[in-house]
Amino acid sequence: MSILHRYLAREIFISSAFIFAALLSLFAFFDVINELGDLGKGQYHLLQALAVVALNLPGHIYQLFPIAALIGTLFALARLSAHSEFTIMRVSGLSTASLARALLQIGMVFVILTLIFGELITPKAEQMSEQLRLKATRSVMAKEFRSGMWIKDGQSFINVKEILPDTTLLGIRIFEFDPGYRLNKISYAERGVEESAGVWLLSKVTETRFEQFKAEITRHDEIKWHSVLTPDILSVLLVVPEQMSAWNLFQYVEHLRENKQKTTRYEIALWSKLAYPFATLAMMIFALPFAFMQTRSSGVSSRIFGGIMIGLAFHLLNRVFAHLGLLYDWPPLFSATFPAMAFLSAAFGMIWWLERR
Repeated sequence: MSILHRYLAREIFISSAFIFAALLSLFAFFDVINELGDLGKGQYHLLQALAVVALNLPGHIYQLFPIAALIGTLFALARLSAHSEFTIMRVSGLSTASLARALLQIGMVFVILTLIFGELITPKAEQMSEQLRLKATRSVMAKEFRSGMWIKDGQSFINVKEILPDTTLLGIRIFEFDPGYRLNKISYAERGVEESAGVWLLSKVTETRFEQFKAEITRHDEIKWHSVLTPDILSVLLVVPEQMSAWNLFQYVEHLRENKQKTTRYEIALWSKLAYPFATLAMMIFALPFAFMQTRSSGVSSRIFGGIMIGLAFHLLNRVFAHLGLLYDWPPLFSATFPAMAFLSAAFGMIWWLERR
């Protein structure tokens, strides 16, 4: 990397760091306000609330990477243009293509950081945050229905009344059917704890077997239950799909497919997870055309405001297309990648137009 590229990278990294600090402070402030409503529930006090807010920060960092990179690049290029440094770079032979390549090289650092936060840090931090909140407020995981969670496992349907933060299951009902979907057995267990991968230890179990003309009831203190249900699958209930790792999303999509259930929401989240780091590159390229515009009349502040508006538009477009894809059953790959591709196409169109002026 040349001296010029290193100088440009330093300016972009410093600007992006300031943007991150400002936006994270704002998000943390709103998170603290949001947590105040739960203070006093169980053992949930200010210290626990601050810990939850701190654990939510990696998720905000992950979501803000494209926006911070866009605003940071806009700010850095606007300052260079305002001080005529950008003009000197252009006169010294720096072409638009070279500048775009430099931005892509700089942007790869953001791509790697986005992948690290998205795959390693954010899912764990979000899960710890929810576990801490649920444990301190003495709550259980959210239920999808009044009767609890329903899960399909092969020829069986599983109903779990409550799931504790440590993924202990309470009030488990297992409805087992034969290939003709005739009910063979209903099992009820008061408690279930994972003993090993795919094996659960059920306590205080009542089994009701249905034969041709009678029902037979047996009771057990403890039995082992083999199931595809795992804490990784249950973690879907603890962390929203957009904050899960791509590997966990892939596993859950495969689980849903095996049980012939709808996978659109999780497929969109999976493709978004894979495409999101590269959206940072699209945002940085989108900032490039603004460097060609004069800033003396409008000032750097207008660029920052414009960057915030563009970043918000990108974020909203991502959310809208995810919901529209789910609503109209669009291909998940299209729903996940269209916003970034649209911004990248607009960036190249603007660069082409400015080059031909």
